[in-house]
Amino acid sequence: MQIGENTVVTLEYRVTDSEGNLIDAGEHPIIYLHGGHGGIFEKIEEELAGQAVGYKKDIRLQPEEAFGEYDAELVTVEPRELFPEQIEVGMQFERATEDDDNDGVLYTITDIAEGKVVVDGNHPLAGIALVFSCTVSDVRAATAEEIAHGHVHGAGGHLH
Repeated sequence: MQIGENTVVTLEYRVTDSEGNLIDAGEHPIIYLHGGHGGIFEKIEEELAGQAVGYKKDIRLQPEEAFGEYDAELVTVEPRELFPEQIEVGMQFERATEDDDNDGVLYTITDIAEGKVVVDGNHPLAGIALVFSCTVSDVRAATAEEIAHGHVHGAGGHLH
């Protein structure tokens, strides 16, 4: 079976940066619903369309094709007293704002010093070109329920 709209694709993969440094060893395969459902980056879907089990490809993703460009405006320095007592570098939270402009943005605490906390709303891989190396290990037709819900169900997928 070929990869096409509304097929469920299983990929063995690994991700490196453009210099070959390992980002994700791909310990567990990615299983996604192909066809614009948002389960994987658009460029990867485009590269895999029409392929079958056994297909191997190194797909180069520029920052804008993956996690976006780094946005310095998403980094702010806040007074320490705005945060709970027990915080540490690496903790993440969603920031509530009056105008909801940042709704859904996940912020990471990147520094705590001198009564200030630095928070960064960029994805940790923002601004980084990636190489997504993959092998198609399975392709099957999606069920009507998977298509209706826009994601994979069952083993390796989403369960309700």
